[in-house]
Amino acid sequence: MTDAPRDNLKGGAWLLADLSLNIWSLSLVKWLGADYPAVQVVFFRAAIGLIVIAPLVWAKREVFRDVAQLPLHLLRVVLAAVTLVASFFAIARLPLAVFTAISFTRPVITMIMVALILREVIGLRGWTAAIIALIGIVIAVNPGTVDWSWGLASMVLVVVSASAVVVTTRALRMSAPIVMMAFYTAGLSFISAPFAIYSWQAVPLHHLGAFCLIGCFAQAAQYCFLRAHFHGTAAYLSVLSYLSLILSVGVGYFVFSEVPGASFAPGAVLVVLASLWVTLNVGPAKRTSQWPMKRPD
Repeated sequence: MTDAPRDNLKGGAWLLADLSLNIWSLSLVKWLGADYPAVQVVFFRAAIGLIVIAPLVWAKREVFRDVAQLPLHLLRVVLAAVTLVASFFAIARLPLAVFTAISFTRPVITMIMVALILREVIGLRGWTAAIIALIGIVIAVNPGTVDWSWGLASMVLVVVSASAVVVTTRALRMSAPIVMMAFYTAGLSFISAPFAIYSWQAVPLHHLGAFCLIGCFAQAAQYCFLRAHFHGTAAYLSVLSYLSLILSVGVGYFVFSEVPGASFAPGAVLVVLASLWVTLNVGPAKRTSQWPMKRPD
């Protein structure tokens, strides 16, 4: 792939589509509620996603010959499975605003892992922003207004495992996108299947459509994410991605009648400002023959 001219307007449009599809996928998971085991939802999402991309996998089957770094692909799938199960478990039990606010700690944990594992230099600015973001999370979540639950505990696992997925994905950035997508969906289907069968809950007909949409939205969001990063600069798209906080709070308020507490706004502002401070310090990435890294959800 040769260098391509950047078009932030087009890239931003693709990213907004990605954010919207992801928030609606999570909203459907939340709408289904806590009656379904999280692993069953993960299985449906992965299996349907695999069906969606199956024709593309067949058309690009030649790229699957002599796949390099197979152990890393498998590790990424396992970490992604843990992330999704914990994430779906949490989203059914937490307000969307709180779920999103805690999710914003992922860049902080990723920074720590990157520094320790990949030996990348973060710098004083990055660590300062990390501390500010963590303070913001404590303010936004406010233990006095959000009751302790296993949903909060599972979010700790989500943040750590999702950050680990980013680290493994960086090591796989030379892989073709369809290879990453195929391993992701096929691996999740295989790993989650026995657990889903063991804890299976009967699905009424009027819920089947929601399960199908979750899988379709997730795969479409994945494609939109890749197109966004093909067209737009990394710095621009990173800043724009924080609109997910506004989207989640909006959906939580209008769809689920969730009103954020008074402490949520100042805490969320600290998280966003700290993240933007780091993001705006990063120069535009140059287009190379490598595709961008894929996200854990």
